[in-house]
Amino acid sequence: MSGVSQSAASQYLHELEQHLGVVLLDRTTRPLVVTPAGKLYLDLCRDVLRRKEEFEATLDRLKNEVEGTVRVASIYSVGLSELSQLEHEYLRRYPEARLEVEYLRPEKVLESVLAGHADLGLLSYPEPSRELTVLSWREEEMVVAVSPYHALAAQPAITPQDLQGLDFIGFDEDLPISRDVDRFLRDHHVTVNVTLHFDNLQMIKEAVAHGAGVSILPARNLEAEVAQGRLAPVPLTEPLFRPVGIVHRKKKHFHRAAQAFLYVLR
Repeated sequence: MSGVSQSAASQYLHELEQHLGVVLLDRTTRPLVVTPAGKLYLDLCRDVLRRKEEFEATLDRLKNEVEGTVRVASIYSVGLSELSQLEHEYLRRYPEARLEVEYLRPEKVLESVLAGHADLGLLSYPEPSRELTVLSWREEEMVVAVSPYHALAAQPAITPQDLQGLDFIGFDEDLPISRDVDRFLRDHHVTVNVTLHFDNLQMIKEAVAHGAGVSILPARNLEAEVAQGRLAPVPLTEPLFRPVGIVHRKKKHFHRAAQAFLYVLR
């Protein structure tokens, strides 16, 4: 019934009796009879199960009582669609809560969190500091984004050297993702021809889709354009990942709604 074999149950009972120093079952009779010590232990087990059920019921009530507003500052490239899905799941679990999301540049995300305007921040390449706590969220695979009509679109994979001399669309130089891509190319002794650069991923995707060059972008952010046939993602033979984390002020006291959203995120 419980999925435990008779031999395993007997072994467990024997070990339990040794641990407690009492006999729980009188094995000299048929059928077996529960000893007074066994009845005491049985009552304890029933009480533990009852209290567990009460705990779970109370916990469910507490979950349903989550209310308040969670303020989130996020970089643009986390994606409107993804946060919409997260918000849908969050409100499904906690219908009395509210979620407010503001999309900002990375440095503005940090400023918003430090100033207390946002409870949580979502950004790439987060770095802890004396004032900030960083929680790892995910590692996003980077791929080469090309137009479906580009010669590289038919390749099963691309080496860094395949990018040598190509027109390249990058991020603004002051963004961490730009520095990481530059380091990646430099480590592989590759020089590209940067024709355009933008401060957000959406503009880069549009430029690539119109054939202005290629780029290196997080694969998960290309899903909509790939489904529409506007972009082709080609894996790199040398892996590159973009870390995305959750940041908040150190020693911040989270209200229940913020704690619940953090749980949904992670």
